[in-house]
Amino acid sequence: MTKANRFYIVDDDPITVELLTRILELEGHAVKSTTSSSNALRQILQWKPDCVLLDIMMPDIDGLELCKMLRRQPTLADTKIVMVTGKTYEIDRSRAFTLGADAYIVKPVSATDLPQRLQRILEDRMELVFWGVRGTLPVPGKKTVTYGGNTSCVSLRFANGQVFIFDAGSGIKELSDFLVEEKQAPLNVNIFISHPHWDHINALPFFSPLYDKGNELDVFGPAHGDTSVKDIIFGQMDGVHFPIKAKAFSANVRFHNLKEETLSIDQVTIRTMLLNHPGYCLGYRLDYKGRSVCYITDNELYPKDSPYFNVTYEEKLIRFIQGADALIMDSTYLEEEYASRITWGHSSVNRVTEIADSAGVRTLYLFHHDPDQTDTEIEEKVTVSQKLLKESQSTTRCIAPREKEIFTI
Repeated sequence: MTKANRFYIVDDDPITVELLTRILELEGHAVKSTTSSSNALRQILQWKPDCVLLDIMMPDIDGLELCKMLRRQPTLADTKIVMVTGKTYEIDRSRAFTLGADAYIVKPVSATDLPQRLQRILEDRMELVFWGVRGTLPVPGKKTVTYGGNTSCVSLRFANGQVFIFDAGSGIKELSDFLVEEKQAPLNVNIFISHPHWDHINALPFFSPLYDKGNELDVFGPAHGDTSVKDIIFGQMDGVHFPIKAKAFSANVRFHNLKEETLSIDQVTIRTMLLNHPGYCLGYRLDYKGRSVCYITDNELYPKDSPYFNVTYEEKLIRFIQGADALIMDSTYLEEEYASRITWGHSSVNRVTEIADSAGVRTLYLFHHDPDQTDTEIEEKVTVSQKLLKESQSTTRCIAPREKEIFTI
């Protein structure tokens, strides 16, 4: 870690206290500790650490109760609370966040990974990663090496370890490999499916955490009539389209049908909006501690002179994405390409740029590129968008993210 911080450890196991202290002091941090939870509150109030590490299963006052007590102290409002426990259960993790914990780390801890994880928690940043930026179908080859050829998949990782995933195109295989390599089981993952067209769901069976016992996964998305999200996922793994059936999932997997609604997961608020695309397609807005990310694909914005143009819909969309820090938006076509593809369910970069500017978003991420487009044509879309933004004196900036590119929010 680059900055020295103050940590206070509460754990009734002296060996754990010694281990955590050694790891943190080697990084240059100041550390105090106690093995008696009944003494912790007074000492923490006196020292006012940057971060408190709490075990759960302790005599006298357990870690969850102590977390609740700490969160009632106004002078500790900026102190991060991290549960460091051997309890792997979802009910304990969920209760910890409800009581005000900032993160939940399962023992045993790694001397290599722990300092970096704690630094992320202290900075409380969201990590946005693009694992696939193409639409329709994967396009490997020399013409797509810059931006990548995988289809839609984006991850948003929070300091508390939560992983939110948008869509399960072929890019989710790269994400799966990354998570497995990290070896930070058990995982807690939320997957948000925009709609069930193949390029948004057909790589989900290759997401390895689904097959690992102890992982917790929630899959959200729009139902289609009587066909639920669970039916959609199980249907593509029926033994005909894919050789492994969904009953092979060893993780605890829950499925949720969504409409236009608002829900909360830990400290994140998620809103949904139906998009202009064939069938039921949802856009997502996530708000977390004053920061926001919008995922809007697939979506068609008609030209204003089109008989299909709907001002009510566009005004609703602008309100939905208003002021977002990150807007990931379907910008499949160049303007000249879109003219022959109207009513296909996708947008031109010109209209997308106009909407992003009108909504005052901080950064527009061009997404869901046509499979026929080369890297050069994607760069042309960036040039078009940046020129339009400059002409309108916009504060919005435009980026075409590359596969595996990381952004911090």
